Amino acid sequence: MSSRRIGVLGSLGVVAVALAGCGSGADGDPTVTAGTSGAQVEIGNTINYGSFGTTAEIDCADGKALNVGGSNNTLTVVGTCTNVNVGGADNRISFQRVDTELSVVGINNTVTYRDGDPTVNDTGSNNTVSRG
Repeated sequence: MSSRRIGVLGSLGVVAVALAGCGSGADGDPTVTAGTSGAQVEIGNTINYGSFGTTAEIDCADGKALNVGGSNNTLTVVGTCTNVNVGGADNRISFQRVDTELSVVGINNTVTYRDGDPTVNDTGSNNTVSRG
């Protein structure tokens, strides 16, 4: 496992523990999944995903928020996301549906969504965001 991936996994684990201790308002404990397809920390109704160079499917179910970090990932997001934040670089992400807001702050990301009418904020550099 690369040192970059270990750093991301460790950082997400620390975030999960810190937020759990601060009372995130979540029902139950945070869920942490780490493996070859990246690290995913779910706290309350928000999924935090981070990885480098992976292909994965993420499920927003019916109205979860999603934060994506890392680079060179190919992600397929199923279900309905409410709010989405994309950081990192060179990610290719396709969403089934985004309802409220889609923010892209990284560089060279390609983001498409099939359904929904989100407010799109592209404050990064050289990103492509489209409905398709």
